Amino acid sequence: MTISFDPYRALDDATCATRIAKAKEELGESAVILGHHYQRADVYRFADLTGDSLKLSRLAGQSAAKYIVFCGVHFMAEVADILSSPDQVSILPDLSAGCSMADMANLAKVERAWQELSSVLDPDHSITPVTYINSAADLKAFCGKHGGIVCTSSNAPKILEWSFSRREKVLFFPDQHLGRWSGYKMGIPLEDMLVWDPDLPMGGHDEEAIRRAKMLLWKGHCSVHQMFQPSHIENFRKRHPEGFVISHPECSFEVCKLSDHVGSTETIIRTISEAPSGTMWLVGTELNLVNRIAEEFRDSGKIVQFMSPIVCMCSTMARIDPQHLLWTLENLVEGNVVNRITVPEEEAKLAKLALERMLEIS
Repeated sequence: MTISFDPYRALDDATCATRIAKAKEELGESAVILGHHYQRADVYRFADLTGDSLKLSRLAGQSAAKYIVFCGVHFMAEVADILSSPDQVSILPDLSAGCSMADMANLAKVERAWQELSSVLDPDHSITPVTYINSAADLKAFCGKHGGIVCTSSNAPKILEWSFSRREKVLFFPDQHLGRWSGYKMGIPLEDMLVWDPDLPMGGHDEEAIRRAKMLLWKGHCSVHQMFQPSHIENFRKRHPEGFVISHPECSFEVCKLSDHVGSTETIIRTISEAPSGTMWLVGTELNLVNRIAEEFRDSGKIVQFMSPIVCMCSTMARIDPQHLLWTLENLVEGNVVNRITVPEEEAKLAKLALERMLEIS
């Protein structure tokens, strides 16, 4: 019988920590806990593997663990299910841990956009659909079905090169900022990258504008990274002209343009790690990761600051707390699987096709 979550609500974090350690010991190698870079510290500390979402899913799939406990968000657990073996079980400790960016592009809206584009072009021969990995499995499947592909924040430019080698245009979703920065780095003029508003007919454009466009950028964004502003960088440079600025490509174009470096979470960590001692960094990405980096590199004399004066973290990922992790693990000890994430077979097949295209290229 499944253990109800209700008794866990009132547990304090210290009690949870003791019992999580005990449950992990009892489960041994049968379970692997994945901790995304943005995960809160009181959960991240229990992770067996840490990193970005794709890296974690691939590592989990290569492990001998039967149970993959993903301390991240819903789309990450879906990718883990798609890339893992059939006998592995993907679990999300709290089903309410979603992604606001991923929710900005759903299958119904993307299919409607594709249908609208069909009135102007032949999209299956002229447009490559590209979805950021921060998207639902059914959108990855949509890309697999229509000759498209998945990208990450680190390989997006390479994926766009592949896409344009096949068809003249790209429909990029759900994050307009990653698409715009990647296109800009490839030399695509900003005026050739149109924002597609799914709530407006034809995305808010006339037929001629659509024919001229090189990229159609879905009107979506990350609620965390949109908090960073050019003024934050300008103020930092006034106070610390010798300092460096590094931002995630989910930040706005203006923030990326003012930064010394732009890159994925792994790139941010590596860049600061390889920097000389005594350097100062302003970092535009999620707060939990920035705090972790600041602590990690403090002894080497590096000063790491969070870009925004306003506290902004991934609130949906933070819903996975020690209480939910403990509940998940103690159920597994009792032989119960809670919150399993299973992608339907046909959907998983098409999504895996889009993911494998990406992995082969990058």
